[in-house]
Amino acid sequence: MKANDLFENMTSDLVAAIEAGAKDWKMPWHRLGSAGLPHSVDGRPYRGWNALVLSMVAADRGWSSTWATYRGWQRHDSQVRKGERGTQVVLWKPIENKTDDDSDGKGRRSMFARAFTVFAAEQVEGGDRFTQPTDDRPATQRIADAEGYFGHIGADIVTGGDRACYVPSFDQIRLPHVDRFDHAEHYYSTAAHEHAHWSGHASRLDRDLSDRFGDHAYGAEELIAELSAAFWCAQFGLEQATRDDHAAYLGDWLAILKSDSRALVTACSKAQQAVDFLNERAGWTPVGVNDQEEVA
Repeated sequence: MKANDLFENMTSDLVAAIEAGAKDWKMPWHRLGSAGLPHSVDGRPYRGWNALVLSMVAADRGWSSTWATYRGWQRHDSQVRKGERGTQVVLWKPIENKTDDDSDGKGRRSMFARAFTVFAAEQVEGGDRFTQPTDDRPATQRIADAEGYFGHIGADIVTGGDRACYVPSFDQIRLPHVDRFDHAEHYYSTAAHEHAHWSGHASRLDRDLSDRFGDHAYGAEELIAELSAAFWCAQFGLEQATRDDHAAYLGDWLAILKSDSRALVTACSKAQQAVDFLNERAGWTPVGVNDQEEVA
């Protein structure tokens, strides 16, 4: 399957999942916190689009989310079981496009997407030797780690009221008190969502979506913040809060995804960029993050 076909199929599946969960505001990415970050058998994390796809598959099937290609497992003296069906991901490779206008001879660099098939450890004979260890930190420790994380970022946070939001004109995050949430982890996943908005300020990532998404730019920004929170929750093993106050954005999200199969790729990329930025500000490094090239 070509990468563009993969994007179209995954986008169609996501649209169906969003529509199915709209009534109860159960979005497919809300399960990423329990699934955790997917890794290759070599310990490298999958990122962006691939992280979303593999985490959703792992959560759906109760897998530990350790993956590799058929040959990748063979390199580790393990064999994919006969009849197992793999999951497709993409590997981005840089290419240089030279034209007659490139007077310096360097050309223009772009990224080429190539589809690969990977298999989970649970689909492999001997794969149980490579499953990721369960995060056995008690809930209190995870909450304490999350508190320290946001404390190091240094955003201007005002606590109080009954509505969470980011106010660009004041460059300020507003969050209800933690006691207003059903669970403490929902407070921190909401904080991750609002910090994702904060990361896009002109003085930081300068995330302007108007050219890419036009009239749907605001909805696209909310989708990016939602995915950022999902990726963040997967890092910390915390459950993502449902945001029924964002139901108004569902129409925008569906319009964006139905009209452009690459919109989800862009949203995942921007969301990963936001989480990377926040991790750097917090001085927090996920396992394997220094391995810049994803390996399928």
